[in-house]
Amino acid sequence: MSTFFKDLKSQKQSGFTLVELMVVVAIIGILSAVAIPNFKQYQAKSKTSEAKLQLAALYSAQLATAADFDTYASCLPYIGYDPSGELANRYYSVGVGVTFAIPAGVNTAFLTPCNAANAGTGNAWFPAGRAGFGAAVTTAPTGATVNQTTFTGGAEGVIRTDGTAGNDRWTVNQNKLIINTLRGF
Repeated sequence: MSTFFKDLKSQKQSGFTLVELMVVVAIIGILSAVAIPNFKQYQAKSKTSEAKLQLAALYSAQLATAADFDTYASCLPYIGYDPSGELANRYYSVGVGVTFAIPAGVNTAFLTPCNAANAGTGNAWFPAGRAGFGAAVTTAPTGATVNQTTFTGGAEGVIRTDGTAGNDRWTVNQNKLIINTLRGF
């Protein structure tokens, strides 16, 4: 026998056995089973930042209007809150929900774009275009109201991704108090 074949025979081969590989695969499977449900909850919770951001923008627009006209308004595009270009990517329906009658003596010229004929969607509130599980919220946020001296803006959306439906609801008022009134994740 030549020395070449003796050298090949004397070299020790190393590697992983099938049992070792199966143990590693089992460990990865167990870690995945634990991590995925937690990840989905963190993902849903991160979507709530959209509601807070939209309500902060709504609050700023309402505050500026109240400073100029001594009243809050339900005509959101006119007061500077118009997210209509991004509706398809939003999880939350946002707005004040309803229009209201302006008391006598209040300057109503700034409300002309949102008269009774076109009040509602796209004026007093904007629908959501996306949802986690279930249908997107395409109605006015629950509990959102506006009048001359107070307002409550609302954001309502479906952000769950775990196979159960449920709305997540937030409100902001004239004091910039942002509250999660219905936890939907």
